[in-house]
Amino acid sequence: MEPMRRAAAALVLAIVAGCDRPAASAGAGVPPTKVPVGPVPGPSVEPPPPTHPLIGDAGAVATGRQLFVAFNCAGCHGEHGGGGMGPSLRDDVWIYGGRDGEVFGSIADGRANGMPAWGTLLGAEQIWLLTAYVQSLRTPLEPDPPRP
Repeated sequence: MEPMRRAAAALVLAIVAGCDRPAASAGAGVPPTKVPVGPVPGPSVEPPPPTHPLIGDAGAVATGRQLFVAFNCAGCHGEHGGGGMGPSLRDDVWIYGGRDGEVFGSIADGRANGMPAWGTLLGAEQIWLLTAYVQSLRTPLEPDPPRP
């Protein structure tokens, strides 16, 4: 019984350690078998490029505003991004960051406490358009700014 127990222990150690070699009792010279474990968890969209492809494009910002209204982002973030049930997009305090890829990631992947992940419903181009609009808030490029 002792040799069987040792062989089982060696097999368990090989599996737990992620060893690519088969256990000694399985026979020398046998190539290792790799078994796929399934899809990798995480967002289903590709990571965004490091910089915004539409930066400074007034047409893209205006289209992003239309999408902001059409997808009811204002329902949580306010008509002009001033906040409501969701946080303000008009200030410079951003929990998850306000840079290009960070805003893209917040829209695509969602965030804890209520921000849904839009990456499975929208393409990267639409997410970049929304990002362009969000980043235009409080700038001269902002279309339809709130009235004082």
